[in-house]
Amino acid sequence: MIALSDVQAASRRVAGHIRRTPLIEVDPAPLAPAARMWLKLELTQHTGSFKARGAFNHILAARDEGRLPSSGVVAASGGNAGLAFAYAASQVGVPAEVYVPETAPPVKVARLRALGATVVQVGTRYAEAQDAATKRAADTGALFCHAYDLPQVCAGQGTLGLELLEQTAGEVDTVLLAVGGGGLMAGVTTALEGRARVVGVEPETIPTLERALHAGRPVDVDVSGIAADSLGATRLGDIAYAAASRTGVRPVLVTEEAIIEARRFLWDEYRLAVEHGTATAAAALRAAAYRPAPGERVAVILCGANTDPSDLT
Repeated sequence: MIALSDVQAASRRVAGHIRRTPLIEVDPAPLAPAARMWLKLELTQHTGSFKARGAFNHILAARDEGRLPSSGVVAASGGNAGLAFAYAASQVGVPAEVYVPETAPPVKVARLRALGATVVQVGTRYAEAQDAATKRAADTGALFCHAYDLPQVCAGQGTLGLELLEQTAGEVDTVLLAVGGGGLMAGVTTALEGRARVVGVEPETIPTLERALHAGRPVDVDVSGIAADSLGATRLGDIAYAAASRTGVRPVLVTEEAIIEARRFLWDEYRLAVEHGTATAAAALRAAAYRPAPGERVAVILCGANTDPSDLT
């Protein structure tokens, strides 16, 4: 449902609106045996997560095509996507209304309001907030901003993959990233198709990708656990499923304990304060749920930093 040309167009569109985030090469030994290893610090992106890429692409495309109404945008989000849409809307000069679950972390809700967004808290799951946001957008004519299952959003996230290829001079073999609804995975695997493989890492408590690939279609899953605030989609997006099926994304599951340990490791070793959802990708290496082959060159995407760091010290 998205192609490399869509990601390339997104890269041109969002240039000057997003940050080119750092890539650092690290000693692979503390994470896993590998020939080379990089950490992609997408946690330094505007609003603290990769979501700004897709938000800008979606809103700017609508503006360029005359589809952006004065009523602005309506988004549904567990937190990070809402922050990104609120920020992008403020930069473009239109209002934003963001629907979040009542379980959204207070730090994210406070930041949404600081960005000027109207925040509406509905239900305890992302799906409930999404239903309310969809109805609100239909009632007001605002541009609906789905967190992970819109072509322009997924293509925007894929700009991270193009950037990674440039920064590694095309030498990366495998990219590990966390999967919730799958927008990041959809974009990155499309950008890297034929160049590098993608491993989609999920908490055992939210296996949207693993269940979808097993069932042959996206299916609902129960949502729970420490990473639910950022990876808490109840099912994989259709665009993500199509991309994963086409490109052979490998699903890997990790435990809650492995996520907690990986998050603390990233702080202790590199002084990187990340969300539990972000630590999920590194947990696959730390817990040996994914074992690189001899000579494999691996990049880990650290995708978000909207967390309370008080429990890291």
